[in-house]
Amino acid sequence: MALQMDEIRRLAERVAASHHLEVVEVEFGGGGKSRALRVYVEKDAAERKRLAERAAAGEAVDVPKGVPVELLSGVTHEDCAAFATDFGTLLDVEDVVPGAEYALEVSSPGLERPLVTREDYARCLGKKARLIVNEDNKQLAVMGWIKTVTDAGVELEFKSQEIKFYPFDHIISGKLEVDFNRRKKDDKRINGYTGTN
Repeated sequence: MALQMDEIRRLAERVAASHHLEVVEVEFGGGGKSRALRVYVEKDAAERKRLAERAAAGEAVDVPKGVPVELLSGVTHEDCAAFATDFGTLLDVEDVVPGAEYALEVSSPGLERPLVTREDYARCLGKKARLIVNEDNKQLAVMGWIKTVTDAGVELEFKSQEIKFYPFDHIISGKLEVDFNRRKKDDKRINGYTGTN
C-alpha cells in the first residue's frame, strides 16, 4: 500500500476545520522505526482575526515582542494535542499510513513558516521571504520583500529596490524570513503594498 499524501491532507483538513484550525503543510519522512508524519497547523482566518483584534484592543495576549500579530499562527499546545488525538484516531480508522510504526507530530509552522498557497503569500505582503525558484533551468535562492501577489505569481522587492516577478509555476518553495534588523524607518517599504486578483 503506497502512502496517500493527498488523502492524508484531506483528512487532516477535515479534523482541523472542526478545531477552528487550518493545515499549513503535511510532511512524511524517515524510515523504519523513525518514520514521522508531521502536520503544521494554525488558527483559521476567523480565529487569527480575533487574536489580532484582542491584541489591538490591548487585551492580555501572549505575543512575542517585535513580532507582528498577523504573522502568528495563534496555535497553543492544547490545540496541537487536541488535533493530534482526533487526527491520530482518524488515521488509525482510515488506515492511510502503511506500516505499523510512525510518530505523529503536530506543531505551529513557526515564524519562518512555509509559504505554500497564494493566500499564504497574500497574508504576508510586505514581509521578507526566501524563495527557491527555477530560473533558466537553474534553482536559485532569492530573498526580498513580498510586494504584490496575483493569481499568476509573486513580486519581490530586493534590498537594491529592484523588483522582480516570479510566476507560481517557477516557485519551488517559499518561506518567511524573520527580519530582526528591520528598523522603524524601513517600514515605508511595506506602505501601500496590496495583493491583487
